Amino acid sequence: MMHVQGVTLTVRDLDRVARFYREVIGLAVLETAPGRVVLGVDGRALVELLHRPGALEGDEREAGLFHTAFLLPERADLGRWLAHAAALGQRLDGAADHLVSEAVYLRDPEGNGIEVYADRPRAEWRWTQTADGPRVTMANVALDRAGLLALAGTRGSAAPAGTVVGHVHLQVGDTGAATRFYAGQLGLEVTLAWPEAVFLSSGGYHHHLAANTWRSGGAGMRDPRRAGLEAVRLVRQGAAGVAHGAAPDVTEVADPWGTLLRFETINREG
Repeated sequence: MMHVQGVTLTVRDLDRVARFYREVIGLAVLETAPGRVVLGVDGRALVELLHRPGALEGDEREAGLFHTAFLLPERADLGRWLAHAAALGQRLDGAADHLVSEAVYLRDPEGNGIEVYADRPRAEWRWTQTADGPRVTMANVALDRAGLLALAGTRGSAAPAGTVVGHVHLQVGDTGAATRFYAGQLGLEVTLAWPEAVFLSSGGYHHHLAANTWRSGGAGMRDPRRAGLEAVRLVRQGAAGVAHGAAPDVTEVADPWGTLLRFETINREG
């Protein structure tokens, strides 16, 4: 089993970006150090920011981050977040009902993509058995914003307990090569494949990782001098399961475009 723990981003303006994740996304500051801020929920680190003021600006045509997706526990939480964003006057890039989830899209001050979403109950997800394995049904239809806002109740600014990074969506140069790497080498399961995007998961989730070529088709290796995604942090659960006090073993691997994946494998002590 594998799931996303969070992301590490290189940023040019640390104070401005950290303030955005606090005030707009609602994360709490967990750690600070010179040139570094860690933010999260429930003591769990979701976003690590590394300050590199001399970094080049991100280029949306390059491989790297498409968006970090923050999964809220309940549909009403998404309604409350929408009300919060509206009160702040926050610009949104879009919104959609994906059938398995409802989602809103925006960007942080340095252009890093963000999704804020809530899953529909798993019993409502539709799967089709194909020759290549089970495939989940997802779509892009109009979001019921009015229905979500009607659930909002009292507006809050803090991300609710239980908020996690549900998935990370990447930009790649070729979805076939991405499938060979993420499924063939890392062992994730393809849950849906479109001509320019592939969705992959572990344990029957709709997707923990996705990769698309919508803006980055044909992209080569990432320019390491640019601000943006530094690493995707994932947890790989050992056969014995996760236990309190378990010690992680950390492994790093880069995908074909230089995007760094940092795995923590956690096993029971003894």
